[in-house]
Amino acid sequence: MSARPSSPGEVASLRPMREQDVDGVFAVERRSYEFPWTAGIFRDCLRADYIAWVLDVDGAIAGYFLVSLAAGEAHVLNICVAPEHQGRGHGKRLLRALLHVARSRGAQRVFLEVRPSNRGAIAMYDKEGFNEIGRRPRYYPARDGREDAVVMAMELLPPD
Repeated sequence: MSARPSSPGEVASLRPMREQDVDGVFAVERRSYEFPWTAGIFRDCLRADYIAWVLDVDGAIAGYFLVSLAAGEAHVLNICVAPEHQGRGHGKRLLRALLHVARSRGAQRVFLEVRPSNRGAIAMYDKEGFNEIGRRPRYYPARDGREDAVVMAMELLPPD
């Protein structure tokens, strides 16, 4: 699947997430997932001082990521691009920003879980240097019960 370029004149930027962004982030989350996080979870992540950034496209939130960082390890909690903005390279842009921020804050490796059914995300992670290291049985809620998670990891080189 080829990525559509950003629309002509589209202005996209990344910045740290703020409390006032939660409603917009939650709106993207609800449009993107059958089993979305609650707005309260996003607020809790901000209060816990997790790394949280948003992708702003033409003044509206089009995506975001949240990462916890401890003991030299980053764990991707959530990374999402609104359905109407997918296929334009925004997911890769978010992931690369996430990796840059994690590396600059001392992370030596990054872990994430992804649904096996999310083939597009798995392909992106693989292409960006992640490797599958295991599975978590029955990790995600699913329409017909539970879905496993593919666990992926990436070693980070120190910042230049």
